[in-house]
Amino acid sequence: MVTGAAGGLGQAVATALHADGWPVLLTDLDAGAVAAVAAPLGGWSRPLDVRDEAACAAVVAEAADRAGGLGLWVNNAGLLVTGPSWSHDAATRRRVVEVNTFGAMNGTLAALELMRAQGWGHVLNVVSLAGLVAPPGETIYAASKHALLAFSLGTLADLRLAGHRDVHVSCLCPDGIWTPMLHDRLDDPGAVASFTGTLLSPQRVARRAARLARHPRPVVTLPRWRGAQVRLLDALPGLAIRLGPLVRAAGRVGQRRQRRRLERG
Repeated sequence: MVTGAAGGLGQAVATALHADGWPVLLTDLDAGAVAAVAAPLGGWSRPLDVRDEAACAAVVAEAADRAGGLGLWVNNAGLLVTGPSWSHDAATRRRVVEVNTFGAMNGTLAALELMRAQGWGHVLNVVSLAGLVAPPGETIYAASKHALLAFSLGTLADLRLAGHRDVHVSCLCPDGIWTPMLHDRLDDPGAVASFTGTLLSPQRVARRAARLARHPRPVVTLPRWRGAQVRLLDALPGLAIRLGPLVRAAGRVGQRRQRRRLERG
């Protein structure tokens, strides 16, 4: 089961899982779009608002009934907002946290209700490198992803303490992904942090997600070297803040590079 699967990374993850032999239920707010994406992948789709706890539970029940159990739930649906934290109104802050954090919590807990009973299963949460360190200009987004990472790791610890050895929670933390979420931010000065590292293709991230689905790990970063880099900055917050101007400059270079690539087609 993949949320936010009507396009971008969600579509790529669903495609990779289907190629790996999983029967995949694709969900998204846009019922028509997700149905079109699902057509060549088995045709199994449902509209889903991840903010609706009862709707998440209903999808779990459907998936388990059709597949004989729910093996994997992928929380991919997410929103990105950029700019200083004070530039967003309360409604925007609430919407980001409701989707990125509470939406993933709803999906995780609904899936775990069944998985704990059946004795096996795996929840894979798409977090972000922003869940490890807060990049400048993405504070609200990073806060929502930090919360998701803490929730995921704490839930995994709770599962082990409760004796559930074959129920897993994994976090995939990729660098910036070249999807429509970033296409529209090439001229956004608040989004420069998204362009500072290695912009990944959705297919590369999806391939790593499919491998992680088979071999759970608490946290996987992509690329690995960027994970080590941001963990160092997280351990040295004063240094990370002082490097803010350098991050901004590098991000602007990245934005210009991607803009040129788009113009060349």
